[in-house]
Amino acid sequence: MSVMALIERCGDQFSASVLGEPKIRAVAATRDEAIAALRRQLEDRVARGDLVEIEFGPRGWHDLIGKFADDPTLREICEEAYRQRDEDRDSPL
Repeated sequence: MSVMALIERCGDQFSASVLGEPKIRAVAATRDEAIAALRRQLEDRVARGDLVEIEFGPRGWHDLIGKFADDPTLREICEEAYRQRDEDRDSPL
C-alpha cells in the first residue's frame, strides 16, 4: 500500500504528513527520519485496525459505457471534433 506524503522543511527540521490526513504527521531532524517516523505511525495505525474498501454512489465511468451510444447530439459533437482534428493534422504549420 502507498500513500502520498508531503515533506516540508520547518526551520531546522522536517515535517512529513499524509495528504488528506493532517492528524498523521511526524517531525524529525532529517528528511529521511521524518519519513521513517511517518511510516512507523502508519504501520502502527494499520496494525490496530482493519483496512476496508467501501464503494458507494455511482460507480464512475463504468456506468457510462454505452449509455450515449444512440445519442444523435453526441454523435454530431464527436464527428465535428474528429473533423477539426483531421483538418489540424493535415494543415501545415
